[in-house]
Amino acid sequence: MANDPELNKTVMSSPVHFLAFGFGSGLAPFAPGTFGTLAAVPLYLLMTNFSLPIYLAMTFVAIIFGFWLCGKSSEMLGVHDHGGIVWDEFAGFFITMIAAPQGWEWVLIGFALFRLFDIWKPWPIRVIDKKVHGGIGIMMDDVLAGIYALVILQVINLYYVEFFKN
Repeated sequence: MANDPELNKTVMSSPVHFLAFGFGSGLAPFAPGTFGTLAAVPLYLLMTNFSLPIYLAMTFVAIIFGFWLCGKSSEMLGVHDHGGIVWDEFAGFFITMIAAPQGWEWVLIGFALFRLFDIWKPWPIRVIDKKVHGGIGIMMDDVLAGIYALVILQVINLYYVEFFKN
């Protein structure tokens, strides 16, 4: 992907593509979803300075904005769910990290869980990925992957706390 000078120019010169491609992280030559999720980490770290209600509102805005943004970028490129569109990874990672404990180890666990579910695509994620099109389709598989990862992250946190309390 990054070896396509025309795509690079398009992404870097259009605000829609620049955001949809995760500030350019989606132009990575391999694993753009992973690089997109990595690019989401600094934004997540900034968001942790806010209260939970503000964090939830910001995550909600990222999702709603993402429906339009990913759909518009896809439409402008003439490609359904171009691999470089990674705003959906941002939103999915933000969901994963809702009320996550503080610390780099939790960021790593959340990152790994989100990538696992985003790549694996267990039911119904795989169905939605194949059957729902446009911005909603691009976003929803990552929203669901984020929800799956959020649940597992919170279960790990619960058992981690219980284990070390006793």
